[in-house]
Amino acid sequence: MNSVNDHIKIFDESEAGLNCNSVPILCWDFHYESINELKTFSTDLKRIKNISHKFKWDITHLDINQRLKDEVVLITDSEQKIIFASEGITKMTGYTEKEILGKYPKMFQGPMTSPSLLKEIKIAIEKQIPFEKTLLNYKKSGEIYECNIHAFPVFNNRGALSHFIAFEKAA
Repeated sequence: MNSVNDHIKIFDESEAGLNCNSVPILCWDFHYESINELKTFSTDLKRIKNISHKFKWDITHLDINQRLKDEVVLITDSEQKIIFASEGITKMTGYTEKEILGKYPKMFQGPMTSPSLLKEIKIAIEKQIPFEKTLLNYKKSGEIYECNIHAFPVFNNRGALSHFIAFEKAA
């Protein structure tokens, strides 16, 4: 039984008793993508929880677990500098998180962005109240897209404004 033919015969005989269906390679690609998305979701969620713990936020009312699945999460400090962007930011804007950290969300705005909506957002930020607006924003490539932004002020356990958290999606 040292020949290749003998090994093939044994394999064929043992395989005959198995009820297996072949799986196309595409299925493995899909599985890999699903695992990758789950890993990204888990990493983003863990980072958001670390930020909330560090700054002593109560964000349980924001339903971040569910929203993170469908929306981009952007966190700014009280001066509006971006301190966190979920992985979906790249798909939506073309920018990586590394490229936007420390910058202001106005980097996504351009000539077609409504000044009146920007003024309404500025007032909501000054009043430290939630807002929801749909703006024309710009991707890294210069392409325009509609962005629905639902933002909330986040307060620390002493009631002082700490950050803003925005849930964004292409409209």
